[in-house]
Amino acid sequence: MIGGAAEGTGEGTVEGAVGGAGTGTGSGRGVDELERLARAALTRVIEPGDEDGGRWLRECGAVELMRRLTSADFEEAAEVLTGVTGKRLGGYRMRAAAADPARDLAAVAAVGGRFVCPGDEEWPGQLDDLGDGRPVGLWVRGRPHLRMWALRSVAVVGARACTSYGAHMAASLGAGLAERGWVVVSGAAFGVDGAAHRGALAAGGATVAVLACGVDVVYPRGHAELIGRIAEQGLVIGELPPGGHPTRSRFILRNRVIAALTRGTVVVEAEYRSGSLVTARSAQRLGRFTMGVPGPATSGLSAGVHELLRGEGLLVTDAAEVVELVGDIGDLAPARRGPVLPRDLLDPVAALVLESLPARGSVDARGVARGAGTTPEDALGKLYELHSLGFVERLGDGWQLTPGAARPANVRRGGT
Repeated sequence: MIGGAAEGTGEGTVEGAVGGAGTGTGSGRGVDELERLARAALTRVIEPGDEDGGRWLRECGAVELMRRLTSADFEEAAEVLTGVTGKRLGGYRMRAAAADPARDLAAVAAVGGRFVCPGDEEWPGQLDDLGDGRPVGLWVRGRPHLRMWALRSVAVVGARACTSYGAHMAASLGAGLAERGWVVVSGAAFGVDGAAHRGALAAGGATVAVLACGVDVVYPRGHAELIGRIAEQGLVIGELPPGGHPTRSRFILRNRVIAALTRGTVVVEAEYRSGSLVTARSAQRLGRFTMGVPGPATSGLSAGVHELLRGEGLLVTDAAEVVELVGDIGDLAPARRGPVLPRDLLDPVAALVLESLPARGSVDARGVARGAGTTPEDALGKLYELHSLGFVERLGDGWQLTPGAARPANVRRGGT
């Protein structure tokens, strides 16, 4: 218990818990041991995104908040912990009394993990943008430095029941971002999330899975191998303590962490009612880049993305376009255009002369001049130039297009 540890009972609770959690991680730098222990306990007391609990934490500090919640005097606690009903406050106090942070810190250390909280060198400062809704702390598995990875990260999220197109685009984005040195962040769910993680892993790159459960819990179970690979090659993080189970509300609230942690969020396939759109809207509120990959106009799985793109969302089709938005100055995507055709290289007068020739049959130089709006002499000179380039051929006194130079069928409609 926090109270017993703070009073120095001699049981070694603080030393054992913090020492076990911090072995080889360096996560404890700058954070008092009791602060870490109290915050670890509070992850069992305060639900993710609970702004009442976040406000108490800001006003009281972690150690004092735990002291109030575990105090035998309910009235003393209620004087400070305002804004909730007595029944709800009783729920907080019941969870606080049952919290065992030393056990949780030992449990995460047993799976090679650690607990990172505000004040640690590894804490990603951008999570502070969530205000009173920021995580109390993060449970982390994996060797990389969370804050450094988060500084150059992009979220790729989307439908669980995605199409083959959605899976392909997510994997392509994951691989492309990883190859460009960006960290791919997602939720390890089926569909788009899993494809994005796999794309990054296949490229030998960096990826982070943000879970709605404890980092020692495999969910979904079908992604046991994937989550294991992410823990070995990247990072698995979550707000819930070891053993914490996912719920519908926790999935939704997990999305705010994905949005805040990253420089921008890309949505690949999402219906109108979608958790991925919750992530995108959170990113918009936080001032992050919000991007969407378009799909068929007839696809219900792309309807939410298209709605996003009709608003403040930005359209992207590959990793280069994502990096152009979220990256540094000079990280430009290559210019996109159709193939350059031989007729594109003609000077303006020669192009007009060529356009004046009929698709079938021949015409003399004067007829060409009238069609091109130039003199017969200039038209004749350009006709000989076009002849040398293989565009036209002479037929008696007239000129006609060579078979290979026939005008493309879509040229009048703006084709190339």
